[in-house]
Amino acid sequence: MIETISHQNQVLCIIIRGNYLPEQTTFITLPEYKQQLGFVVYPEGGEIPRHVHRPIERRLVGTSESLIIKKGCCQLDIYNDARELVATRELHEGDIMFMVSGGHGYRMLEDTVLLEIKTGPYTGVDERERF
Repeated sequence: MIETISHQNQVLCIIIRGNYLPEQTTFITLPEYKQQLGFVVYPEGGEIPRHVHRPIERRLVGTSESLIIKKGCCQLDIYNDARELVATRELHEGDIMFMVSGGHGYRMLEDTVLLEIKTGPYTGVDERERF
């Protein structure tokens, strides 16, 4: 199951539940997003030929963040750009959270391990603005 959380026609967050398993290649994000997220499906014996990625200069503003819940359980609070709470969702092992815009916060409901993927490189300074 995939849930898109929006506020006033602005996508804030996409949550992909751990049991979502498409039968064919499916990209979840729109092409204009800073980060792309998709499931690539191959049959047995399929192959991704060896390759490198060409150096392409990109200019991005902001930091895109995704989390995969590897263990445990947490509550995710999702905020709009005005820092107003829009939604709260419980995330479990295997779930994926993809932030598109707005803000977010977490509360761990049990011992939890999160795999965090975000736009880099890390600048060495705290890029977060707490509210």
